[in-house]
Amino acid sequence: MSLSIGALQLADWRRRVFGLYAGVRQLSAHDPAAGHELWKSGRDELFAGHPQSPLLPDDRSRFTGLTVSRYDPDWRFELEVHRAEEPVRIVVDSATDGPIPFSLVGTVHLPYLGDLDVWRLTTYGGGLFLPVKDKLAGAPGGTYGGGRYLLDTVKGADLGPGADDDSLIVDFNFAYNPSCAYDESWSCPLAQPGNTLREEIPVGERMPR
Repeated sequence: MSLSIGALQLADWRRRVFGLYAGVRQLSAHDPAAGHELWKSGRDELFAGHPQSPLLPDDRSRFTGLTVSRYDPDWRFELEVHRAEEPVRIVVDSATDGPIPFSLVGTVHLPYLGDLDVWRLTTYGGGLFLPVKDKLAGAPGGTYGGGRYLLDTVKGADLGPGADDDSLIVDFNFAYNPSCAYDESWSCPLAQPGNTLREEIPVGERMPR
């Protein structure tokens, strides 16, 4: 496959993801469970048939759908982003995209669970990035060992703002595995210590059975 064809296919993947999340936000405003069903079916379609699917060829041939838990409204939150008092910057090395710089926007507080850091991609395009690693990470039948993504808005994974200017919709039912969970040739930014929770997050995408 030529580089130009690969670039066009990646652009199409991104276009479809942006469109999928636009539909999810519209449905979820009134019926989050229906938005979740759309999200599941849309991702299954992309993983099964798109040339940029992260599934390896052998895995794609027997693919019947991603492993996603049933929607649970108790894991949907509208959270204020508490702005960072001091500038914090990190650079995450990536074999596929090179060094990826992030700056800390602030934190969101989850009742009974703790805090998660909200990051901003500081290269071209910007975007908010909110990963999470929970107690099930790396456990058999659990979540991906390096953590999952809740938001990655530069790539379209955006559940939208809350009612206030400084708030976000954080819905763990939409937590998904990064591409490197399915193909080790990918190199993905993973959850930092400030994005690690001690409790189990039983919803969202799990590792394949």
